[in-house]
Amino acid sequence: MGDDVAAQEFTPADRTRYREKVRRCLDVFERMLRESAFDTDDPWTGVEVELNLVDAAGDPALRNAEVLEAIEDPDFQTELGQFNIELNLAPGPLSGGGLEGYEKQLRASLNHAEERAAALGAHLVMIGILPTLAPEHLRAEVISANPRYRLLSEQILRARGEDILIDIRGVERLNATVDTIMPEAACTSTQFHVQVSPDQFASYWNASQAIAGIQLAVAANSPYLLGKQLWSETRIPLFEQATDTRGEELKVQGVRPRVWFGERWITSVFDLFEENVRYFSPLLPVIDEEDPLTVLEAGGTPNLSELRLHNGTIYRWNRPVYDITGGLPHLRVENRILAAGPTVVDTVANAAFYFGLVRALAENDRPLWSQMSFSAAEENFHSAARHGIDAEVYWPQLGKVRATELVVRRLLPLAHEGLAAWGVSSEEAHRYLDIIEQRCLAGTNASDWFVRRVQERDDAERYDALRAVLAEYRQRMHDNDPVHTWA
Repeated sequence: MGDDVAAQEFTPADRTRYREKVRRCLDVFERMLRESAFDTDDPWTGVEVELNLVDAAGDPALRNAEVLEAIEDPDFQTELGQFNIELNLAPGPLSGGGLEGYEKQLRASLNHAEERAAALGAHLVMIGILPTLAPEHLRAEVISANPRYRLLSEQILRARGEDILIDIRGVERLNATVDTIMPEAACTSTQFHVQVSPDQFASYWNASQAIAGIQLAVAANSPYLLGKQLWSETRIPLFEQATDTRGEELKVQGVRPRVWFGERWITSVFDLFEENVRYFSPLLPVIDEEDPLTVLEAGGTPNLSELRLHNGTIYRWNRPVYDITGGLPHLRVENRILAAGPTVVDTVANAAFYFGLVRALAENDRPLWSQMSFSAAEENFHSAARHGIDAEVYWPQLGKVRATELVVRRLLPLAHEGLAAWGVSSEEAHRYLDIIEQRCLAGTNASDWFVRRVQERDDAERYDALRAVLAEYRQRMHDNDPVHTWA
C-alpha cells in the first residue's frame, strides 16, 4: 500500500491537489519510459509471505505488535489485522541456487519467528484464510495499530457510502455485512515479484494474467470462511468484495472495482498506471514535497510518491510496481494470485512454476495472449478460484481442458524451459516442479486436503472440526512435506 501514512483528515482541496500531483507524476513517468535508464541488468525476483497468528486452540491470536517486537527482524512487518504479519524475503537472482536460497531463507525466518511467537502463546500459520476466524475477528477494534490501516478503512467506507456486503455462494453460502475492511485481513497471500525492463513489461504482465487461473487451480488454499465451505480459493471473491468502494448503482453504471483483474491485454506498463489515474479516485491523498519534473531534469530519479501510493490502493491481481534501488528506477510485476502456504517447499514450488512459466510465455515468439481473449483468461481465473484442482479452463488449440492435464502435458515443460533461461539448474528445477506435477497427478492441493479432513469429522461441530484439522495442518506445515504426500 506504500509508505506509512499518519492519521489525518482530508479536505476536498487536498483531493484536488493530489489528483493534479498524480497526473504530474504520470507525465514524468511517461517521459522516463522514453528517456531514462531503468535497471535491467541481472533481473532479480522476490517473494513475500503473509502469515496468520493463532493461539494454542487454533483461534486467531490478536498479538501481532507483541510478536513483531519479540521477533526483532525488519524482514517481518505488520499487516492489516492484529492476527496478521508479513515476511519479506531478501530479493535476488534465480541463477546460482536462487530457489533453494528462498527455501532456506523462508524456513530459517519462520523457525525463528515461531520460536519467539510461541513464547508469547502465539503460533504462525501459512494458509489463505484462517478457517477459525469468527465474526468478532472482523470488527474495527481488530485492525492493527498502524494508523494507515484505520485510515484506509475509513476512506473506503466513506467512498462507498454504506456498509460492505460479503455475499459468497459456494458449496455453502455466506452472507454478512461489515462496517470495516477487516475481511481483507482474512486474505493472506504469497506474492512473487519479477523485475523486467520497460520493453518487456507488457509481455510479462500479459503472461501473468493468462496463467492466473492455472496458478489458482494447482495451489488453492482457502476453502473456509466464518465456518462456511465456499470456493476452493475463497480469497478471490472475499478480497474483491471487501475493498469494493462501489455501491450497487455504481456497479450497474460500469465503474471499475478496486480489486481488479483488468479488462484488456496491454502494450506498455504505462497503460496500467494511466488506467489507475483515469478510473480510480484517490483514497489517501497524501502529497509529497518533491517536484518530480525538477528532480528528473536535474539528472535524478524521482520517487513519484503520489503515483506509487495511488497504485498501492488499487488491488490488481498482477500489479505493476515502480521502485528505486541504488538510485536507479526499475519495474516489477507483482503476482498476487496465490494464498500463503501450505508448506515452505510448496511455496517455493509455486514460485518455481510461476517464474519459469511466465518467462517462457513472455519470451515466446508467438504470444499466448494473441491466441486467447482477455475475457477467457478472466473466466479461467474465477473458475479455478471456485473449483480449484478440479477446474476446467480454456486454452488455445485445446478448448476446454482439465487444468491438471494442461499443466502436466503442456505447461510444466515450458516452466522447465523458463527456469533454464533464468539460469536455474535442471536438478533444482526438478526438485520444485516435480512437486507441481505430483499435485496434478494426485489431484490434490491444500484446499482439497483441508475439505476432505473436515468432512471426515462431520459428526463434530463445524468450528471444532476446523480447529482439529488446523492443528494437523500446522504440524504438517512444520514437517515441510509437500501437500500431495499428506495422507
